[in-house]
Amino acid sequence: MSEQAKFWAQKKLAEMTREEWESLCDGCGLCCLHKLEDQDTNEVSYTNVACRLLDTMNCRCQNYPARKKLVPDCVVLTPDQVKEFHWLPESCAYRLVSEGKDLFPWHPLISRDSESVHRAGISVQGRVISERDAGDLEDHIIDWKDR
Repeated sequence: MSEQAKFWAQKKLAEMTREEWESLCDGCGLCCLHKLEDQDTNEVSYTNVACRLLDTMNCRCQNYPARKKLVPDCVVLTPDQVKEFHWLPESCAYRLVSEGKDLFPWHPLISRDSESVHRAGISVQGRVISERDAGDLEDHIIDWKDR
């Protein structure tokens, strides 16, 4: 892929079109997991509990346009806020681009295959439960090395 085709390497997040911004999402679903933050250390722990709107098989929101209305505490990522989201996984394209790094080979913009994130084992596909079935979040803390 030519450097010119890699818009994420040529533009700052704030300069991207909405289409470019949205295409950075690799579909891993990690941002849709419930997280617990230690108030003293600010350490973030991920759980295997997904937002009720996440389709756990394709790792996409079932009602993306209305997600904030349906789930008021849904965090809607915007270019000017990415650096504040220390909880984003190291593999997240939004985080990578904001840090001046390139995307991983499994990212759909590189692989040209929306399923590559699942085959690489990066996504939450088949590894999470809905918040409707979870119970106490502390019982669902995970330590996935590939997030």
